[in-house]
Amino acid sequence: MDYQTAAAPRRESAPTVDPITVEVIGNALASIVEEMGETLVRAAYSTNIKERRDSSTCLFDAQGRTLCQAMHIPMHLGSLFGVVEHIVARHDPASLREGDVFVGNDAYTGGGTHLPDIVLAEPIFFEGRLVAWATNTAHHADFVDRKHDHIFQEGLRIPPVRLYREGVLQQDVMDMILLNMQVPRERLNDFRAQMAANRQGVLRFQGLCRRYGVPVLLAACDALLDYTERLTRAGLATIPSGVYRFTDRFDCDELAQEVELGVTIELRDGEIHFDFAAPAQVRAGINLVRTGLLACVYYAVKTLVGPEIPANAGLFRPIHVTKRPGTMLECSPPAAVDARIQTAQRVVDLIHGAMASALPERITAAGNGACTRAIFTGTDPRTGEFYVYLETLGGGFGARAKKDGLDGVHVGMSNTSNLPVEALEMEYPLVVDRYELVRDSGGAGRFRGGMAIRRRLRPDGHTCRTHVLGSRRRSAPWGLFGGGEGSRIDLRYDPQAEQPERGAGVLRPGEWLEVVTPGAGGYGDPQERDRESVRRDLAEERISPDAASRLYRLD
Repeated sequence: MDYQTAAAPRRESAPTVDPITVEVIGNALASIVEEMGETLVRAAYSTNIKERRDSSTCLFDAQGRTLCQAMHIPMHLGSLFGVVEHIVARHDPASLREGDVFVGNDAYTGGGTHLPDIVLAEPIFFEGRLVAWATNTAHHADFVDRKHDHIFQEGLRIPPVRLYREGVLQQDVMDMILLNMQVPRERLNDFRAQMAANRQGVLRFQGLCRRYGVPVLLAACDALLDYTERLTRAGLATIPSGVYRFTDRFDCDELAQEVELGVTIELRDGEIHFDFAAPAQVRAGINLVRTGLLACVYYAVKTLVGPEIPANAGLFRPIHVTKRPGTMLECSPPAAVDARIQTAQRVVDLIHGAMASALPERITAAGNGACTRAIFTGTDPRTGEFYVYLETLGGGFGARAKKDGLDGVHVGMSNTSNLPVEALEMEYPLVVDRYELVRDSGGAGRFRGGMAIRRRLRPDGHTCRTHVLGSRRRSAPWGLFGGGEGSRIDLRYDPQAEQPERGAGVLRPGEWLEVVTPGAGGYGDPQERDRESVRRDLAEERISPDAASRLYRLD
């Protein structure tokens, strides 16, 4: 049974709940997941979580339907909404007890989308009854220096197993996990932060049970999902019925050549249907499991029909995605999935590209279309301990119908934060020589595409290994309605350094690596751009004099 798209179950003697109470409880659920998220970030140990906020939180009902996801990282929904279903499939629900906590990360049996995103799920009991689940996922920047021909090379696969049993840590399970980690102290402390986040969710949800009573609370949750479904259908009704298509090219260093991805979207009878075209899954870490694909689709539809619509299972009901197992966009075991975010970004581009003709006022030009990932690893000469520095860098955000695109931000399925230079240089034996926006990287247009980021780093007093992975090296982010393309990704190594192979290389002390992320596409004819805006771009060095005279009218 697909719990996510199923209608609300009939509850015997379920009370009728007024709309005001439903709204109040809906906002309370949103507050709970946001509070869980802040607890996780504030308690975390690693920079990837405490600074970059690479984590998400979510509440599910007892059946495993999404009640509320925090406004954190869209991709993480795919790492969460299958976990409860996997747990109940492996563990008799009658055996669950208060204080049990499950850990999992496997993309095929654990509800995850790639192995670094480790999920903790805790059942919420009230007066002996299972009423909901508190869950969170956090990216543990640990599985590094690996191949990606298949998932067995990518790290420890964890099906949903009890990490805590009735509140007692299962030390043997924790020991097994930490033994497979390269930076175990970070992992242990990040696990503790995840536990604290779920505890917060459990206590707050139990507080709602005491305040409203379980029957009223659960009836309100059902009503909230039904309300979200109505909002989604109403949003879909504003889109002209018909069939829409789009294709785009995809490349990255893990592929020998570009591949073509496509989508056919059909709107009929108040519902939306997606059929994706993709090549067969590849021996590289860029395959996407179905839950990851669904997360991309749900996010993209939400941007089209109403960003204010609650992120719960009611949103999912009018959305249908044709199954294409064994492909890059719906891979089967044992396909590798570590860098699935690269492919996920392009799924959003496909959907937006297909709908541009129907919704020109709502669609942006293509954003950077990548989630450029840089990893540095080595032994810190200050401590003698192994370190892992991971960061995903933003780029340009596509120009809009009435505004320029945003500069140097994450787009689409990624929503992590910038890692400040001060924190980076304090935590790691690395030096940042340049960190800036890139002039002329945003596509020209009546409204300009967002600018790319340049980051140049070098190891301090030691030799380190590097691995950089991104997309848009060959194809560029597209513009809309006459807008120009954004710039492509560019990776530059110190001429004295060993040149990388498939994004992986070695840097000796003082040698540098420079990452330039993609820009974004422009919107509309550049000749229609306001002259004052062009002059401002010149003054702020967003565009060069040559580009200004070549692309825009300045007379």
